[in-house]
Amino acid sequence: MKYKDEILEGFFLKRYKRFFTDIRIDNKVVTAYCPNTGSLLGLLNEEKRVLVAKVNNPKAKLKFRLEAIEFNNTFVGVNTSLPNDIVFEAISNKKILTHLQGALKKEVKYGKNSRIDIYVDNPKGNNSYIEIKSVTLSRSKQLSEFPDSVTSRGSKHLMELSEMSKKGNNCYLIYLVQRSDVTKFSIAKDIDPEYYKNSLIAKKNGVNFIAFKCNVTKKGINIVSEIEVSEN
Repeated sequence: MKYKDEILEGFFLKRYKRFFTDIRIDNKVVTAYCPNTGSLLGLLNEEKRVLVAKVNNPKAKLKFRLEAIEFNNTFVGVNTSLPNDIVFEAISNKKILTHLQGALKKEVKYGKNSRIDIYVDNPKGNNSYIEIKSVTLSRSKQLSEFPDSVTSRGSKHLMELSEMSKKGNNCYLIYLVQRSDVTKFSIAKDIDPEYYKNSLIAKKNGVNFIAFKCNVTKKGINIVSEIEVSEN
């Protein structure tokens, strides 16, 4: 998937108030929006190379948006608003989950006041519910992990999916790893034990856990391949 805005290269200086980052671009310091509520553990190192979008919206308060941070010569995508579109495009183009049939819809209400990221309306059989999580964390070589901070919202989504699966629907939890330097995925149970516990319940109730790694470049973000989901 290509970026919608012009992408510039710069160097990370600091993050503050969660949603603000200072970036140096061509010897000028600019403030860029950080579209990620997680901790970005392991990525926020000063003077790391970054990709920044020049926001093409006259109403935007900040004219720049952080898109990716370099880690060991690999860009890691940090924009959590992109994975839904990346997965939607990949399913639409029959690059992943090719067995799914039916009309794809985004942000459909379900469960107890929740919205599913992608809903597949299949008139010939069971419908599918697809929840997508953006992954940036890697603390061990070749291993990606989620979450990078406690996520009560993530636990809520797990339980909602679990209930839909028990009712006979096809349910998927897709972890979109926005980096290419990994070969497997695992739940970071030491960071959020409650999320880990709920993930076990969801698996027991039939929710399918799938992880894909991506190649992140200045041109865009594309799914490379499916990777192993560890049964920790």
